[in-house]
Amino acid sequence: MSDDETSPSPENQDDSGFVPGDDFLARWTNRFRLALGRMSDDSARQWKNARDIRSEATDCARCEKHRDYLLRYSPIIRFMLQNINKLGGDLHSGNIHCRRCDTRQGGGFEKSYGITLCANELRDQGHVEDTLAHEMIHAYDHLRFQVQWTDNLRHAACAEIRASTLSGECRWNREFWTKGQHKITQQFQECIRRRAVLSVANRPECKDDVQAAKVVNEVWDSCFSDTRPFDEVYR
Repeated sequence: MSDDETSPSPENQDDSGFVPGDDFLARWTNRFRLALGRMSDDSARQWKNARDIRSEATDCARCEKHRDYLLRYSPIIRFMLQNINKLGGDLHSGNIHCRRCDTRQGGGFEKSYGITLCANELRDQGHVEDTLAHEMIHAYDHLRFQVQWTDNLRHAACAEIRASTLSGECRWNREFWTKGQHKITQQFQECIRRRAVLSVANRPECKDDVQAAKVVNEVWDSCFSDTRPFDEVYR
């Protein structure tokens, strides 16, 4: 190897702290710089995107394994499948897709496509279960309530409140271990509000966080108390 072809070294990084390259030295240098807080936000995103691309096949295979297991054995997933089927829907491994996502989200629902699980964002089988349950509640709401996803913020806010309430993603132990939320009282409601506001605020038709919070507050009481198709909050 000539001198011009040497691998990147810490001296080659730019002011952002990011070392370009996919060799062993570059990977570990970037890991340490990220852990020590010596990387800008943009560079941290670069590093994560590079890592996600590198591990895409492994992440998707793991996600598909978890998905298939949950479709067969998870009580909440099987319950949601049954209720979606009663409304004429049909969710299965063929339209529940494990993909690498560029956006920082766990998954998504699209009425003409199905459910996307963001394999590079899902930590383990429990995280896949919570995310899949969340998106299946969206699918149920789409069939049961004819949700207007793109031009009605109140509909979108209600759907997000219900999905976070019923999926289990806001239960106390998950918030404690993964989000560092240590409150004992009102933690469940605060988690649901936080997630609903963030989701509504990210919609193109929403002006800002203030409008998102206002819309969530307007529909909170009726949507938080609506546990269909469950008799009560399951998890």
